[in-house]
Amino acid sequence: MQLELNSKIPDGPLEKKWQKHKGSIKLVTPANKRKYSIIVVGTGLAGASAAASFGELGYRVKAFCFQDSPRRAHSIAAQGGINAAKNYQNDGDSAQRLFYDTIKGGDFRAREANVHRLAELSVNIIDQCVAQGVPFAREYSGLLSNRSFGGAQVSRTFYAKGQTGQQLLLGAYSALNRQIHEGNVQMNSSTEMLDLIIADGRCKGIVTRHLRTGKIETHIADAVVLATGGYSNVFYLSTNAKGCNVTAIWRAYRHGAGMANPCFTQIHPTSIPVSGEHQSKLTLMSESLRNDGRVWVPKKQGDTRKPADIPESERDYYLERRYPSFGNLSPRDIASRAAKERCDAGYGVGPMGLGVYLDFADAIKRLGRDAIEARYGNLFDMYANISGENPYEEPMRIYPAPHYTMGGLWVDYNLMTTIPGLFAAGEANFSDHGANRLGASALMQGLADGYFVLPYTIGDYLAGVKPGSLSLDAPEVRAAEERVKARQQRFLSMRGTKPVDHYHRLLGRIMWDKCGMSRTAEGLKGAIVRINELREEFYANAFVGGTGEELNQQLEKAGRVADFFEFAELMCIDALDRNESCGGHFREEYQTEDGEALRDDQNYCYSAVWSQKEGGGHELTKEPLEFQNVHLATRSYK
Repeated sequence: MQLELNSKIPDGPLEKKWQKHKGSIKLVTPANKRKYSIIVVGTGLAGASAAASFGELGYRVKAFCFQDSPRRAHSIAAQGGINAAKNYQNDGDSAQRLFYDTIKGGDFRAREANVHRLAELSVNIIDQCVAQGVPFAREYSGLLSNRSFGGAQVSRTFYAKGQTGQQLLLGAYSALNRQIHEGNVQMNSSTEMLDLIIADGRCKGIVTRHLRTGKIETHIADAVVLATGGYSNVFYLSTNAKGCNVTAIWRAYRHGAGMANPCFTQIHPTSIPVSGEHQSKLTLMSESLRNDGRVWVPKKQGDTRKPADIPESERDYYLERRYPSFGNLSPRDIASRAAKERCDAGYGVGPMGLGVYLDFADAIKRLGRDAIEARYGNLFDMYANISGENPYEEPMRIYPAPHYTMGGLWVDYNLMTTIPGLFAAGEANFSDHGANRLGASALMQGLADGYFVLPYTIGDYLAGVKPGSLSLDAPEVRAAEERVKARQQRFLSMRGTKPVDHYHRLLGRIMWDKCGMSRTAEGLKGAIVRINELREEFYANAFVGGTGEELNQQLEKAGRVADFFEFAELMCIDALDRNESCGGHFREEYQTEDGEALRDDQNYCYSAVWSQKEGGGHELTKEPLEFQNVHLATRSYK
């Protein structure tokens, strides 16, 4: 049976939809809020801000994270900044311009209503964070500073050196801690969600495992919010923390939640290149560096001279050449494909030829080393510590890497999935970025969802349900617990000869080669076959030692990698079904003569929402995308 998709987008003018919606949705009175309980899984920016906001409103909240502290969520790794249409630079910015840049940056594959709401709320986020004490960079006058980011011609990105994610998370963490102290939020650290509890078609709770003791527990609530981040670790090597996984949203998918656009993944153009098989992850260098750094490769193939020995006349500043209007601030998907094209053609630099230069010599000459150090000092230090090279004296070497994921659980305008009572926030949902995310928009969406959207919309759902209607003795609870225990036992019985990471690495190589920066129909078909073969090998030959009653990282990894295998197949199916190129989805069969993405608006202007068939396999439901306020146009940054 196909999913029934009701996006619940309010009618009326675009700029008034959110205000109208807030004024018309159902409310829960303050006295009744205390009767309702909400579970929030994940404590990054979206989860921590949502849990803190729910607690402030008076709901009873349980928050969960698999880290030992909420402040270790992967949001802490975000470097460059957060967008907001404040127009502090008086350079023509506005909520309308941020809305259009985001729609265009996503290659016209996102909902107008969701994106406009995000642009509206962006200005409130900055005020909220300043009030919490987030130390944004400031001009000499004391006003908040801004810098440029890819895909925009205005300066709207607020930042705290290269530590923006960390500082924003500390702000949300402080708000969360206040609610923990007040007794409104119960924090459960070192605890991983392994399944959902569905009763009478509604989400009523979760089943968890404590990662240090192995204890399996059930938690009942009136609503559940998944704020568990993205799935780029399906590629094994990515800029994500090693613990990032797809398990929470995949469990939801297995229970009937729609998964939208899983093939839309972002390849970030400024990662430190792969250096060998010893690596377990990649390190991101902030996109903010492209404000002052110039990207280039030698004009001569296989040129191994030191960069300082290559004269200007023999350098190809290919982004400036191909995209003169945006140059080095071209959007991420475009900059990544351009780097890959140069390296594939034999112009790459570094030990394996998989790198391009990001050069600050001109900026240092123009502004002085002190100015560059003030802007990017911690990023330069990080690069020097990892590479052993001094970026003040020679260019950085960078190469694209899997980073953010635009696909995720399908949600309506209220951020509720196709399972009533189950909500998804931040990177765990698909709602705001289309086929490509512009830089500095991830932090914006996470905080908008947690601080300003869910606190309104979750009440609209709760007002229509009876609080505390499920008992811990209910058959649906016992069935969920048994599913988790049986799955754990299956992994613990795996006594092969290969570590789990061995199969994760092999899966990642398949995905990077066949469903990474570019894809072909032939490659995707072969990938689907190979993924299924490798999954069988994984269950037959992987080794998981120890027991379930202790800290057992091999057991944790086995569950996550098993879900990655199933999800990877769906990613490839989605990529194969979309016979066009758009944003982060680039099919080699569909490109213009000069190598740009070739969209097919007549046949593919929709969100692809997948659901699991009862007998196995996946079924596609399409949510058409209607553009009434922007005109579908060829996406050009030239």
